[in-house]
Amino acid sequence: MRLVLDLTKGVEQNASDYFEKAKKIKKKIKGAEEALQQNLKKLKELEQKKEKFEAEEGIKKEAVARKKGWYEKFRWFISSDGFLVIGGRDATSNEIVIKKHTDANDIVLHTDMAGSPFFVIKSEGRKIPETTIKEAADATCTFSRAWKLGLQSSDVFYVSPEQVSKKTKAGEYMGKGAFMVYGKSNYVENKVNLAIGVTKDMAVMSGPLESIKKNCEKFVALKQGDEKVSNTAKKINYKLGGNLDLDEIIRALPAGGFNFQ
Repeated sequence: MRLVLDLTKGVEQNASDYFEKAKKIKKKIKGAEEALQQNLKKLKELEQKKEKFEAEEGIKKEAVARKKGWYEKFRWFISSDGFLVIGGRDATSNEIVIKKHTDANDIVLHTDMAGSPFFVIKSEGRKIPETTIKEAADATCTFSRAWKLGLQSSDVFYVSPEQVSKKTKAGEYMGKGAFMVYGKSNYVENKVNLAIGVTKDMAVMSGPLESIKKNCEKFVALKQGDEKVSNTAKKINYKLGGNLDLDEIIRALPAGGFNFQ
């Protein structure tokens, strides 16, 4: 170490000067250490924010990149018993559901109300339990005009696929999405019953509360009200984590107004 002494000053004065310089350097070092610790703390906070942002972006990308099931073009839900239930959104999709996606052992549901969607329970070779039929009946009621009209139930019945046909009497015409139902109809008790949630693979699923609770970790229950669908979709998105497609939420809801239960 090299020391520079001031020859005009005595030994004690030079020592005192160096002592003061040492105190100043020590103070600067302490300040530098405190600044370093503060910067390290800020850096850690920024890293945590970055990780959170990347995680959220990853969820969004996953939702965008998720391969959708063929049934997501229609109204759909998985019953609490594990059965896929699909329904028409309009006349065209009603036609497709019945003509292309209904098999011999499935069950077809409809209401006596004009403009009702057809719903189909896909059996996949299994016996369909009463609980699933009841949930499908609730969905058929909920997505009919009953929701918009403020009705709490509707006349919902189910039949086998072979009872549903385009055949009419001579001179009559059956429009797109409409079918004749022949033979005995089985009427089911039902009610307006709606919840919406997110499945494990980030699909937006709406249907009866029982089925949504069984298949979605996050969900909200809805009832008829005066809230517009656009505002309702935004609130649902917020309640379910904020990473969902608003258009997908809107497509999952029936026509009419809403409130949260």
